[in-house]
Amino acid sequence: MIYSRRRFLGASLAVPLLGAGRAVASDAPMKIRELYGKLYESKESADALIGQRITLEGFMAPPLKAGSQFFVLTKMPMAVCPFCETEADWPSDILAVYTKRSLRVVPYDVKIEARGVLEIGSYRDPDTGFLSVVRLMDATYG
Repeated sequence: MIYSRRRFLGASLAVPLLGAGRAVASDAPMKIRELYGKLYESKESADALIGQRITLEGFMAPPLKAGSQFFVLTKMPMAVCPFCETEADWPSDILAVYTKRSLRVVPYDVKIEARGVLEIGSYRDPDTGFLSVVRLMDATYG
């Protein structure tokens, strides 16, 4: 095949579009298991996500307390909130989601997307005593 200047320029203009397609795909919401998979793959994989605004999909567990500013996002619908006592017991299918405002409760069986800044490490909520190991801060959801 003979390459002309026109064919070369056309192909080189298309290359950035290929990268843009991947960027759009990465903005798609992650499943909770994908997040935990990245956290357990390697420290570098987890560190790359810390401080980043990410989107996760799941279900809102019923809040622990009326007027709370956080809820638990679960991979499966749960009629009761999974409250954990220790880090060792932290399940790999839930995530604490902290919002700026009081919660607008969503039925536990309706799938939602939560978007916020990822934090990793132990944190005990001062109002409820809820211990989280992984959480989204400054989050929105719907």
